[in-house]
Amino acid sequence: MLYLAELPEQIGAFHGVGTNGIVMNKKALDAVTRSARTIRHINSYVYSILLHEYLHSLGYIDEAQVRRLVFEISKDNLGADHPATEIAHKGPAIIFPGVGEPTFREHSDNVEIITDFDRSTNSYIK
Repeated sequence: MLYLAELPEQIGAFHGVGTNGIVMNKKALDAVTRSARTIRHINSYVYSILLHEYLHSLGYIDEAQVRRLVFEISKDNLGADHPATEIAHKGPAIIFPGVGEPTFREHSDNVEIITDFDRSTNSYIK
C-alpha cells in the first residue's frame, strides 16, 4: 500500500517494519512536482524514494546500507548520469533545492491512501 501524508521535510517516506505500507511525504512530493524541470525528474525522485522504502520492506534495515543499494541499483540499471542515480548519490536537493532540508513547521495527521497503486503498470500482478 502507498500512502501520502504531510511529514517533516527531511523525511521523504517511511516503511513501518512488519507492514506492507509505504508512507510518502506529500509536501516533499508537491515541492518536487512544482520545481521539476521535466516529468523525468519527478519520476526519478519517486523511483529513488520508493526503491529506498521497498528495500526496507524486504528486510534491509540499516539506513547506510539501503542508501548504498539504492545508488548501486540506480547506477547499474539507469546509468551514472540518470537523475535517479544523482538523487541516490547526493540526495534530492541536488536536483530540487530545499527538498529534504529540515524545517519546523506544523504537520497534518491526514493520510491519503493511493488505491490500485501498481495495478495499471504491472501486468505480472494479478
